[in-house]
Amino acid sequence: MLSFELSYEELIAYQGTNPRPEDFDQFWEKGLAELAGIDAEADFAPATDFPLPFAKTEHLYFNGTGGYRVHAKVIRPNNAEGPAVLMFHGYGGEQPKWIDLLPYAARGFTVAALDVREQVGFRTDSQQPNSFSLHNHLVEGLDDGPEGLLYRHVFLDTRRLADIIRGLPEVDAARVATTGWSQGGGLSLVCAALTPEIKYAASVYPFLVDYQRAWKLNLEKGPYDEITTWFKKRDPRHLREQEVFTSLGYIDLQHLAPRIQAEVTLYVGLEDQTCPPSTQYAAYNKITAPKQTRLYPDFGHDDLPGAMDEIYQQIGAKL
Repeated sequence: MLSFELSYEELIAYQGTNPRPEDFDQFWEKGLAELAGIDAEADFAPATDFPLPFAKTEHLYFNGTGGYRVHAKVIRPNNAEGPAVLMFHGYGGEQPKWIDLLPYAARGFTVAALDVREQVGFRTDSQQPNSFSLHNHLVEGLDDGPEGLLYRHVFLDTRRLADIIRGLPEVDAARVATTGWSQGGGLSLVCAALTPEIKYAASVYPFLVDYQRAWKLNLEKGPYDEITTWFKKRDPRHLREQEVFTSLGYIDLQHLAPRIQAEVTLYVGLEDQTCPPSTQYAAYNKITAPKQTRLYPDFGHDDLPGAMDEIYQQIGAKL
């Protein structure tokens, strides 16, 4: 392990640095109530760009919070067997290609991949002409208070996607898994926290955790370097430092982690300077549901050999 990080013994005991707002639970209950009060108006449109003989490929559109129309890709096998998988992509990355969804569809699983707002570039009518941005989402809305944070809306989008997919007639609502890498790893756990019925979550080096710890490590690497940039531009003397990290605490996965009831497998590269291991353990150590880790001592924010294959097999076995 690189010298920047805690020892393994310290990691497995670490409880996080970023403050937890006093009204954290009320904040998320209010958010879920707001979401429930918005008609999803879910629309499944045939994906004529990728037809399959054994399944329906569809573009799903639904209403999220903040007046936003959200997009996801969905494959629904003709002979669906009940399970479903929700997939989440990396930060500023690329939504899975249709072909990336096929392994799960091939075993009869319904599979849906969320398009995180304004990151992939898939445009819907709710987006303003120049709204596409890529490298400030972590602090987007910070000046507008906790309810203005972009990731508050994204977190709620994961719940709405889960509700829509779990409500399909061919899906067994008790046999749904989530998975993703980096941002997707974080959102897979967020979805499980906000949707306690999720059965299994496979999370690879999750982003969106323990912001103050990541900032204090001062690794000057994206995406957590956005916090330093925000201070330079908005608060160069750090007069609002406590306020900033308390606000970010509302979208800190570690504080949602105790809500998770799904079984969790966490994949960690112990040399990861993009999503430092201590930030990941801040969330993992707060999960009270069944859980296990897969450690890669010599790897950072890399392709972790064997992880994708194991996740596929694990999801198949768990559901």
